[in-house]
Amino acid sequence: MERFGLVGLPNAGKSSLYNALTGGGALAAPYPFATKDPNIGVARVPDDRVDRLAVMSASKNVVHAQVEVVDIGGLVEGASKGEGLGNKFLANIREVDAIVFVLRAFENDDIVGSPDPLEHLRVVELELALADLEAVEKRLTQATRQAKLDKTLGDEIAALQQAEEALSAGRPLYRAGLNDEVKAALAPYFLLTNRRVLAVVNVGEDDLDDIPAAEAKVAAEFNDAGDNVEIIGMCVQLEAEAAAISDPAERAEMLEGFGLGEGALFRMVRSAYHLLGLRTYFTTGEKETRAWTFYEGSTAPVCAGRIHTDFQRGFIRAEVIQWDELLALGSWSKARDAGKLRVEGKDYVGQDGDVMEFRFNV
Repeated sequence: MERFGLVGLPNAGKSSLYNALTGGGALAAPYPFATKDPNIGVARVPDDRVDRLAVMSASKNVVHAQVEVVDIGGLVEGASKGEGLGNKFLANIREVDAIVFVLRAFENDDIVGSPDPLEHLRVVELELALADLEAVEKRLTQATRQAKLDKTLGDEIAALQQAEEALSAGRPLYRAGLNDEVKAALAPYFLLTNRRVLAVVNVGEDDLDDIPAAEAKVAAEFNDAGDNVEIIGMCVQLEAEAAAISDPAERAEMLEGFGLGEGALFRMVRSAYHLLGLRTYFTTGEKETRAWTFYEGSTAPVCAGRIHTDFQRGFIRAEVIQWDELLALGSWSKARDAGKLRVEGKDYVGQDGDVMEFRFNV
C-alpha cells in the first residue's frame, strides 16, 4: 500500500491530523516530541463513484481505495546534524512515497515556537535539503571515482551535479526545475525533496475565514515549484473533532455549521492520492464493488495484477467501460447487450474511472 508521511515542526498539528485521517490514537500533546516513534495507519480515499456503482449492483460488500499514513515525530532546526530526533526522523521520512508538510498558522500560548507558517516551511525545507545534500555529495564522490572505469555513469553524474547545485543553495529539488530524466536518474537514492509535496496550512478555530489568505501566503512561497506542490488550508482541530463523530449525518451537520462543506480532510486525501500518481479503476457485481489503485500510465495487465499476480501473468483481455456510462446504462449485462463494453488488449492504458472485468488463463 502506498504511504505518505506527515512532516512538520513539533506541535504543528501532525498527530491530530493523523488521528482525523485514520481514526487512530496518536498522542497529541502541547509539548515537543510527543511522537517519538512513527504512528502508522490507513486512510480511506473518499470516492462516491464506488458507492454509486455498489447501489447499481446491489453489492453486499463495498471496498474503497486506501493509503497508508505515517505520523512522523516533529522536525527541528538542526535535524540534519542530529538535533531533536535527528537521523531517526530523517530515516522515517525516506520510507514514505509522498510528503505532507503540516504548517502551523495559529496562535497558542501553551505551544512554543512561531505561528508563522512560512517560518515552519523554511525550517522543514532547509533540513530536508541539507539531508539530501549530504546523500548527493556522497554518491557524487563515488560515481566520479567509478566513472574512470565506467563511462556509462555520465548521465547519472550530470544529474547529481544539478542536484548538488540546487541543494547547496538550500533549494529543495522540487523547486529546482529538474526535468523528468534528471528526476528519474535521482530516483534510486530516495532523496527527500525529489518528490511532490502537499502542504497543509493549519489555522485556528477562530480563523476559518482566513483560510484563503493563509493558503495564498504559502502558495506565494512556492511560486517556483510548478505543479510539484499542492496547498490546502484547514483547521485540523475542527476536522479531527468532526472525524471523531461516528454518525455521518451529525458529522456533516457539524461541518456545515462551520461553513466547511464536506470538510478539508476529503480534499486532502484525494490530493495526496493523486500526488502519488495514483488512479482508480473499479470492479462491480452483486458480491462486491471495489476500488483498485494503479499508477497512472499502467497497462491493462498491470492493472489486473493489482488484484492478483495470476491475472497479470495470464492476461488475455479486459472488458472496459467508464463508470458514468455504466451507471447510465444500469448494469453490466445491459452494457454488454448494448455493445458498450470495449474489448481491450495488453497495450491498453488504464484510465481513471474505468470499470474492468478481466479474462485470464494460467
